Amino acid sequence: MEEEQGQECPVEGLLKMLSGKWKPQLFRLALEAPLRFNTLLRQLKGSNKQSLATALKEMEERGILEKRVVQLKPLHIEYTLSDKGKALIAVFRQLETIL
Repeated sequence: MEEEQGQECPVEGLLKMLSGKWKPQLFRLALEAPLRFNTLLRQLKGSNKQSLATALKEMEERGILEKRVVQLKPLHIEYTLSDKGKALIAVFRQLETIL
């Protein structure tokens, strides 16, 4: 696919959104339940605070995840799939059928 007037190919943009350390795993886990940072550190073997925080921030900036502060004690932050993130579910389910 050729790029027109410097615009990125939509498929390339999608792949960039979920490329990088931990992003595919975070997306998959967000399908199941809200994500909490310390829980993720335990679930994702080999992860560290910095790489995980970077991946969550980038996914939030791209509009895939939404960050929500839960005002319960102890105060904590949860990440959930945004509407844009939920729209990607069908794309990945379709990919699963051809792989």
